[in-house]
Amino acid sequence: MILPADMAEQILEHSRASLPNEACGLLAGDDGGVRRLYPVANADASPVSYTIDPTGHFEALRDAEQNGWELIGAFHSHVNAPAYPSPSDVAGAAEPEWVWLVAGPIAGSAEIRAYRIAAGEVTEEKLEIASR
Repeated sequence: MILPADMAEQILEHSRASLPNEACGLLAGDDGGVRRLYPVANADASPVSYTIDPTGHFEALRDAEQNGWELIGAFHSHVNAPAYPSPSDVAGAAEPEWVWLVAGPIAGSAEIRAYRIAAGEVTEEKLEIASR
């Protein structure tokens, strides 16, 4: 997966702004890749879990459809844990076709990594951060 550098920075900025809680959001795209990033409120307001706010989810879905895109993934941050899906992240990954980006540890020197999660299995995807 190729993630534009400005979107990677947006993920990290949203994650830092959400401290002390986890941040989350959605990704829209098409065959050409990621087209838009939607930072969304964490309905859990928790440092160890996230739930994408339903209103933000609906708004992102509506915007993506209006632009001819699909929601293709989600991102969230880990405050103090590495950029790897936790057991609750794996259990909550309801869209097996999506790419799941994890940024962490936000309280340290954060990195972003990409995963596919299907039937409880986690597979890391190559993630390239690229300038446009």
